Amino acid sequence: MGFFGRAKRPDPPHPRKEPRLEGPLTAERLGQVFADCVDYNRRSVTVGGNEAMRADLIFIAGMVKMERVSDYILRPLAQNEELGRMGESVAWEKMRSGALYNLSVDERTTLDEAAADLIAGNCLLLFPGRERALSFNTGTEEKRSIGDPENEVSIKGARDSFVENLRTNTSLTRRHLRCPELRISEQVVGRQSLTPVDLVWLDGIASPRTVEELKRRVEDIDIDALLDTGNLEEYIIDELDTPFPLVQYTERPDRFCHGLAEGKVGILIEGIPLGYLAPGVIGDFLRAPQDRSENWMVASVLTVVRWLCLLVTLYLPAVYVAMVNFHPEMIPTRLALSIMAARRDVPFSTLFEILLLLAAFEVLQEAGLRLPQSIGQTVSILGGLVVGSAAVEAKMVSPAVLIVVAVAGIAGYTMPSQDLAGALRIWRFLLAVLAGLAGLFGVMAGTAALVGHLAGLESFGAAYLTPFAANAGEQVEGDVVLRQPLPQDKQRPAYLNTGNRRKQK
Repeated sequence: MGFFGRAKRPDPPHPRKEPRLEGPLTAERLGQVFADCVDYNRRSVTVGGNEAMRADLIFIAGMVKMERVSDYILRPLAQNEELGRMGESVAWEKMRSGALYNLSVDERTTLDEAAADLIAGNCLLLFPGRERALSFNTGTEEKRSIGDPENEVSIKGARDSFVENLRTNTSLTRRHLRCPELRISEQVVGRQSLTPVDLVWLDGIASPRTVEELKRRVEDIDIDALLDTGNLEEYIIDELDTPFPLVQYTERPDRFCHGLAEGKVGILIEGIPLGYLAPGVIGDFLRAPQDRSENWMVASVLTVVRWLCLLVTLYLPAVYVAMVNFHPEMIPTRLALSIMAARRDVPFSTLFEILLLLAAFEVLQEAGLRLPQSIGQTVSILGGLVVGSAAVEAKMVSPAVLIVVAVAGIAGYTMPSQDLAGALRIWRFLLAVLAGLAGLFGVMAGTAALVGHLAGLESFGAAYLTPFAANAGEQVEGDVVLRQPLPQDKQRPAYLNTGNRRKQK
């Protein structure tokens, strides 16, 4: 039964047509496949100046680099008179073996392969009456230039970032990791989008079990289009019913390569300027990219600050509600009197005040994100200062509640991972409600539920609470809060089950 008691209709079938395109590989059939496509181009050319020997050159405008087609295909095809004096079969073999000046050439015999090559930026050369084609890689390299990372600011590290072009991202990875053990395996996901997805790992270091499991999960994705990050994340993670992130993402190639060197498996997707790393445990989402560039003592202190801010953003509103409503004896007398005096004319309960301001904080944050950058900053300032001050002066909320919510919100901004920050915001609401219902007992019950939920999560066989939890019944060591000096950090994390744990002398 569905919502309102209606019977739920069974899911319609989702058949896969193989082959995708039927018919012979000819110029006429390709024209039918790309009918009503203004960017589809077909040009008849002579081979070696012999008018009796003609071929069809087919390409999609915008996907190919015109200079390459002219210089590498058309020019030698027209100027090589020897090709014109040969028969079609001999000329075909000559062009396939290097008579044309292109770096790579493939022979295609099916319509599916030819259509996919055209969309990828290749141009096809066909002789009339022959159901095969030569495919030349003449794709354009127009893309967004490599720039500074926008969301992961680099202070002392590299300043390049991933872009939407997959081959550019793999080249950035190889520039940071120049070892021949770097492996890149590609799969195509999405029936309509045909999106290339690359798995990246270091052979001999990454766990073969994790590599094979990730390959299997990507192969099992059967959707129409892979265009967004969620189209991949929600299909490869171990648990869907959780707001906590189970795979780590980054826009910085240096951080991505560091994860590969640790023994993780990376994922790169065409059209998405991010790299994913699996498995991901909770400590990964509390480490900033520059932690390894800072002095080890400074990095350790900053990590401790982030863990404290995690507790503050999660528990401060709930603890405030519990103390004011159920445990006023926990508040110092002078502070309690000040809070009571400020709340004297406020018509709402403490719980309602907290929930109201938390909701307003979320609305302001969404408004700041969705509007253009200059306007978004103005909205955030107006909402935080003007509306907040006006609400206090109008006796709608008390000043103490405004301070509590502001401190909790600012503490949440210290999280390096926005996915983790979003999960904490959800649990912050739940803990505040439990505190309003049962005081500190409700907070402890919510804490027990949260710990139980986190303890039940796994990411590709790794316990999410590593190193606080055991992996496969074995407790593993780890420095999740304090960072060791790098010369003393001799081994890779045990939970990754790497082939070679030793990473330095």
